[in-house]
Amino acid sequence: MNIRDILDSLKKGEMSTEEAEKALRLDYVDKINDHTVFDRGRRIRKDIPEVVYARSKAPKMVADIAKRVPKDGYLLISRASREHYDAIVKEPSDNEVTYHEDASAISVGKIRAERKGIIGILTAGSSDIQVAEEAKLMAEAMGCRCMTSYDVGVAGMHRILEPMREMLDNGVDAIIVVAGMEGALPSLVASLAYVPVIGVPASTGYGYGGNGEAALMSMLQTCSPGLAVVNIDNGIGAGSMAAMISKRRHEK
Repeated sequence: MNIRDILDSLKKGEMSTEEAEKALRLDYVDKINDHTVFDRGRRIRKDIPEVVYARSKAPKMVADIAKRVPKDGYLLISRASREHYDAIVKEPSDNEVTYHEDASAISVGKIRAERKGIIGILTAGSSDIQVAEEAKLMAEAMGCRCMTSYDVGVAGMHRILEPMREMLDNGVDAIIVVAGMEGALPSLVASLAYVPVIGVPASTGYGYGGNGEAALMSMLQTCSPGLAVVNIDNGIGAGSMAAMISKRRHEK
């Protein structure tokens, strides 16, 4: 059934409001030229906005996708360059387009004003900030507020104490920890925190294992309960997971 069929069935009384809502959540996609199927129902279905990974896409292709975002919609474009941004803003649009340089990301449309939950975000080093900012952008797009503290890794372990105390005192619902090198910081945070911790291995380091593999294996082998791990540099995954935890808690 397409959207018109669903609405006609609802109008005729052949379908309840609940059934129509469910059907719309499963059948709301938009085919863009021959290269993309845009999932318009994802935000309704999961409260997660559509995300486009731009690194391997031509600027024109990304612009084609961005211009199909409805006026009240929202699109997050990750791993985007200035060339992608320039191609998008050349196209006429009613949506606000913003290039988030720290996150190497572009947002199309406005994020919601509501702020129901709060997420803490830490990085071991300043080289990990891009991934952290990507996670922050995703969590904010899902309606969460974020507290951040960067460059607080185990090379100077005393640096983590004050940021963690502040985050926990402010009632964060989850903490995202981005770390490269040996990836030890998430295990340390998980050993101290009483909220879920999401570890993000970063592709920063020297030589063998320096592309994030060592950090990933270290986090997966943690002996600190309460630590979950996403893939290397996956700020989008960490931000969405933390926001889902936070929003679920506040819905309860």
